[in-house]
Amino acid sequence: MKIHLKKGKASIRTKTLIVFDLDGTLTETKSSIAQDMGRLLVRLLEKKSAAIIGGGRYKQFRIQFLKQFRAPKELLKRLYLFPTTATSFYRYQGGWKNVYFHELSGKDRAAVKYAFREVLKEIHYVPPPKLYGKVIEDRRTQVSFSMLGQDVVAMLGARGVRLKKEWKRKNTPVKMKIARLMAKRLPHLEVHAAGYTTIDVTRRGIDKAYGIHQIRKKLHVPIKNMLFVGDAIYPGGNDYAAVKTGVDYVQVLGPRETAKIIRSIVR
Repeated sequence: MKIHLKKGKASIRTKTLIVFDLDGTLTETKSSIAQDMGRLLVRLLEKKSAAIIGGGRYKQFRIQFLKQFRAPKELLKRLYLFPTTATSFYRYQGGWKNVYFHELSGKDRAAVKYAFREVLKEIHYVPPPKLYGKVIEDRRTQVSFSMLGQDVVAMLGARGVRLKKEWKRKNTPVKMKIARLMAKRLPHLEVHAAGYTTIDVTRRGIDKAYGIHQIRKKLHVPIKNMLFVGDAIYPGGNDYAAVKTGVDYVQVLGPRETAKIIRSIVR
C-alpha cells in the first residue's frame, strides 16, 4: 500500500475523521461488506468519525453496506455517507436523512445518454456478448455507463466480481478513451472513470475533492485532520480528485489492505 502523510507515518493515528472509498476499498466491487470489515468499522467509530464516498446511488449503499452493517445508533451518528460521487449526502439522525441532493437537469441527463451512444459509435465499440442489467443508468444526480451492465455482481455474485476484474485488466485503456471523449463532448459536466467498469457523469465541479470539501464545510473538520483511503488514487482514477485537496491519503489494493489500515488506527 502507498501511504502519503505530510507529517510522517506516525500521524495516521492523530486523524479525527477517516474518509473511505466504497467499491474496491471497503468492499469488493458492488459486493456486500464482509462481517470482519463491519466489525472493524465499529471499532473505528468508537474512536473516530468516518465518511464513505462512492459512485453508487443511495439505494446501492443500502444494499451493499447499510443492510449488513451493525453498529449502535450512537456510533452511526459519527458515520457520514456520500453516494453518487458526493452529489448527495446522508447522515444519521434517528434514521438516515438526506442533507443535500445535487440533481442533474433533465436536459443534461439526456445529453449524457446521447453522448455515450455517439462516443461508442465513434470508436466502433463492441460490447461483451452478454450484458447484465442496464448499461446506462440514470441516477438523477449522476448518469453512469457500465460496460457489463449494472447488475453483473447482483446476478452472478463472486463470478460477477471476477468478470469485472478481468474486464478491467484487459480493457481499462478503452474505458479511459471513452471517458476522455465524453469529457470533450460534455465540457460543462464532470466525467469520472469510476470503479472497474464504470464511467460516471455529474454536475461540473462535483467529484471526490468536492466531497472532501463538503465534509470540511458541513462537519467542521479541517482537511489536515482527515485521512482518505482509496484504491484508485492515480491519474485517471476516480479517487485521484481527492488528492487535489491536500488531504493525507493511503492507496490500497483492496479491502484486505484497508483492514490493515483500520487496525493500525484502532490498535
